[in-house]
Amino acid sequence: MKKIVFLIVFSLFSLFASEQVEVESVDCVILEDENSIICKYVQDRVDFEKKVTIQWIDPENELSRSREMLIPAGHGSVYDFRYIDGRKKGIWTFKVIDQDKAYEAKFELK
Repeated sequence: MKKIVFLIVFSLFSLFASEQVEVESVDCVILEDENSIICKYVQDRVDFEKKVTIQWIDPENELSRSREMLIPAGHGSVYDFRYIDGRKKGIWTFKVIDQDKAYEAKFELK
């Protein structure tokens, strides 16, 4: 009886876990003690390579850095980092362009 209940619960869990839910998101973390800003883009895992464009936009709305990055097939994220020293103070934007959609995160350097 316990095996049957376990099998039913496991089957239901597997069914819910396999549903596709869009998880695209961007987040940045400032690590002052390591002099670093780390930003990460998370996507649904796909079975093909995907190129995304990452942009760092400074507080004066000027493009500080833009780079194209490849997300390998089966992978779900990509990240980029910058050092804090030498960056303008104010609100920065980290932007990821994935095909025809753009995702942004903002953070402040004081």
